[in-house]
Amino acid sequence: MRIWHIIGIMSGTSLDGLDVAYCSFWFNKKWKYKIIVAQTYKYSKQWKQKLSNAHNLNAYDFLLLHNEYGKFIGKIINKFIKENNIKKIDFISSHGHTIFHEPHKNLNFQLGNGAYIASVTKKTTICDFRTFDIALGGQGAPLVPIGDHLLFPEFDYCLNIGGIANVSYIENNKRIAFDICPANFLLNYYANKLNYTFDPYGNMAKKGRVIPNLLKQLNSLPYYQKKHPKSLARENIEKDYLPIINKFYNFNEHDILATITEHISTQISLVLKHGTTLVTGGGAFNKFLIEKIISKSNSKIIIPSDALIKYKESLIFAFLGLLRHLEKNNCLKSVTGALKDSCSGIIFVY
Repeated sequence: MRIWHIIGIMSGTSLDGLDVAYCSFWFNKKWKYKIIVAQTYKYSKQWKQKLSNAHNLNAYDFLLLHNEYGKFIGKIINKFIKENNIKKIDFISSHGHTIFHEPHKNLNFQLGNGAYIASVTKKTTICDFRTFDIALGGQGAPLVPIGDHLLFPEFDYCLNIGGIANVSYIENNKRIAFDICPANFLLNYYANKLNYTFDPYGNMAKKGRVIPNLLKQLNSLPYYQKKHPKSLARENIEKDYLPIINKFYNFNEHDILATITEHISTQISLVLKHGTTLVTGGGAFNKFLIEKIISKSNSKIIIPSDALIKYKESLIFAFLGLLRHLEKNNCLKSVTGALKDSCSGIIFVY
């Protein structure tokens, strides 16, 4: 039985750090996996600034950063390999860091040039999983659902609460998925105003009171009336959400955090209608948010191991790379709205 050993790389919108997961995969009636070892490498203040400001750069400086970040990822991977004494690697599969995501303009860009990851690590690298789907008329997102479908079929819903909350599930015998609402992106943004990088366990939100008018305005945003496929990105949050929330500057941040938490839990609970839900992503550690979701939802909430909570997306991007290597579809038209299912990703063979 062939066992594949792959390093999966993920960097999310919340800028927590670079998630690196060394995983194995094998097929025995169905796809199976193991997260052998995984680690998050926190971004320095300098890298957080570079990534958060990347969309403002001119074309020349942007391309320089694209290459520099590829080298940075490669160096982190080398460090990870050395620290964990890893011997066997079939290839590296990197999500990159999303800078632009405007599928209605046929635009997406994942920072972190895979050519430089391959050159620094001396390992074949697969990257850029979104562009082909967008060229085929899709949203280029979300990409994780094929992994949900093949690796976690026992759950009715797979919910990821990261910078943005997204979900995938079967409807009418098809896997569908979409971004539900902003999550840690907003919570971290307002926690920063209290000099915290995030709100530990939701304790600051728990101290606040919900602002009814703000909650109403957030729940009334046009995004929630759209049918899937649909996706959110930094651009949407900055344009549609922050201006509404910032009107309530007279309220303290605890109240704003409480209201955002109420909003997130409301939108998520509207989706989860039955069965069981696997919850992963940083938001799974937000006890206050999870309590709110449990109280509102008709689905049984399952919180897995810390490793799966933290590294499920890295695991699945490793798996997307494997599907690409095997020339099997790793992007579903039922999820993205593309013309066809596709096998997406660029391979740099070392």
